[in-house]
Amino acid sequence: MAFNQTRAAPGDRASWVDISNAQVFIQKTDGLIQFFVQAGAYSLPDLGTPYVKASSLTRETYGIVPQTFVKMAPSDHFNLMIGKLPSIWGSETTFSFENSNIERGLLWNQTNSVNRGIQVNYTKGSLTVALSLNDGLYSNRYDWGSALIGLAVDSENMITVDVAGDYFGHSAVSSTATPPAQDNSQVYGLIFSHSAGPVMVMPYIQYSYVPAVPSANIRRDASTMGAGAIAKYSFTRRFALAARAEYIGSTGTAAQGAPNLLYGPGSRAWSLTLTPTYQFKTFFVRGEVSFVKIDNLTPGLAFGQLGQAATQTRAMVETGILY
Repeated sequence: MAFNQTRAAPGDRASWVDISNAQVFIQKTDGLIQFFVQAGAYSLPDLGTPYVKASSLTRETYGIVPQTFVKMAPSDHFNLMIGKLPSIWGSETTFSFENSNIERGLLWNQTNSVNRGIQVNYTKGSLTVALSLNDGLYSNRYDWGSALIGLAVDSENMITVDVAGDYFGHSAVSSTATPPAQDNSQVYGLIFSHSAGPVMVMPYIQYSYVPAVPSANIRRDASTMGAGAIAKYSFTRRFALAARAEYIGSTGTAAQGAPNLLYGPGSRAWSLTLTPTYQFKTFFVRGEVSFVKIDNLTPGLAFGQLGQAATQTRAMVETGILY
């Protein structure tokens, strides 16, 4: 992967060349006892945030085995999973090759990605239900509960309700993978997905709430409210074009002691992303152009060398082999 960006944030730089994913998957998907192991190096390019190279990010977040679990599947309708699990929350998944766009969007920053815990899944007909007790944003404190309910309206349309959060206690854990404000939050989302022929459209809304937690130095409650949409059109079996638009706003002020959930308390941001993709058998290459605009920023927490710039544009390319 390589990219160039305008107004690099403090600590970042204008251009990067790096590995986005160098991973191996080993799995058993049949029988009563199944398993999944994902191992290797990865980066998590994300809109509007400084880039962290794969070698550092792998070490500082989920390690060289970011996801691994054992699954017990006594029937086609029910299974139980234990281990390092992918989050059941949100419209985008963790690793770049799993999404229509290379970078994750602005709303993704408020949710968990990989968590350790236990999860039960039930599927029958048009209904899908998943329930999980986990450690949220990788805190190693098992105080998060997550739930997903999906209903297939018909073969082309599905509605998903997501609920997740720190419902069973609060934590002061702080690390690269565990920002204290988000780890103590509650997140609620509604996703509608439509897929018919070459067209995929997925609008979504998301609300998060962070209560005051003095032990985690969160003196005042705050929240975010956001909405977005991802669309993809496949012109041929080899060429597709994906687009994403998002808006998110946060509440509170620094004077009140509200936590920073975006680019300073009370800040807002919107983004546009365009990602053309070409794939031939196992080989793929895709480009991306993205733009982020911040409103009501706190100086020092935005873009540019001094963190005072309100806009950033990135041009990116990712290529590799999936097999």
